[in-house]
Amino acid sequence: MQHFQVGKTGPRISQIGLGCMGMSGIYGPSDRAESIATIHAALDAGINLLDTGDFYGMGHNELLIAEALRDVKREDAILSVKFGGLRDPAGGWTGFDGRPQAVKNFAAYSLERLGVDYIDIYRPARLNPAVPIEETIGAVADLVKAGYIKHIGLSEVGSDTIRRAAAVHPIADLQIEYSLISRGIEDGILQTRRELGIAITAYGVLSRGLISGHWTKESAQTGDWRAYSPRFQAENVDRNLALVEALKKIAGAKSVTVAQIAIAWVLAQGGDIFPVIGARHRDRLTETLGALEIALSKDDLAAIEQAVPKGAAAGDRYAAVQMAHLDSEKRLTSMRRPRAIASILLTGRSSI
Repeated sequence: MQHFQVGKTGPRISQIGLGCMGMSGIYGPSDRAESIATIHAALDAGINLLDTGDFYGMGHNELLIAEALRDVKREDAILSVKFGGLRDPAGGWTGFDGRPQAVKNFAAYSLERLGVDYIDIYRPARLNPAVPIEETIGAVADLVKAGYIKHIGLSEVGSDTIRRAAAVHPIADLQIEYSLISRGIEDGILQTRRELGIAITAYGVLSRGLISGHWTKESAQTGDWRAYSPRFQAENVDRNLALVEALKKIAGAKSVTVAQIAIAWVLAQGGDIFPVIGARHRDRLTETLGALEIALSKDDLAAIEQAVPKGAAAGDRYAAVQMAHLDSEKRLTSMRRPRAIASILLTGRSSI
């Protein structure tokens, strides 16, 4: 496992990170013991980036990571934490809070749940349109000065917001969805953050399992939020699974799996892009690590592009209520007023 610096100012992290969200029930029931074993196996393999959010399982995910790291040297794990997502007791999503006082409150709770003195990378989960990004990042910068945060990241924001945030404090990375079927960042965001020396930590590399080669229409479990995802809806899923079948032919010719091809494609897009893979089980982690051994030639990349051309996916990557407040999708311009935003955010039950 090789390690590289994240952007101009960030820590050194592994080529692949471990996304821990799925270990807290978002995709259906999870196995606590297996989750902890998977975290340990990732660390043993040289993966040091563990990604979480304070709202994953309403704090469950941070407590799980704390348990897994109980006998691990603090410096051996790079903890990346998203904050700001608001939830209700039923598990619904009620908005995002980027106010300075809320930022410091969220950090205090995360530090306690994780059982650490500092967080390596801290990032707002989404842009709060009612709060200037300068105020949110300024509050995180205060935490950096106080020693509670080492580096600042962003998540799902567009070029203008990236520039404004970077003017307040150096930004290590932008966490954003990037995969063969989610390539929106190629239309400006990718170039902006490269210009500023900001890395990408890419989530959704397997599109929540859709292009992993493992998911089928019979795979859905009770409590799996993918039931609300447009790409998994009946009118779209068959078209999207047809893309997987096209990828299977390429993977088969190279004697690798579809998931490995999909991960290798993201790795091939640049050394400043770090896939964050949500492996919940050790066998999936082992498959993920195999992607590091795959070298894609120009011919391979051309074949993949032909099999899954940009824009080929059917359906948006989130339900409409969530897409409406993705700054990275530039759909906020007509609804800047806080009252309008509140009305939108209070209606959704999708994932972050």
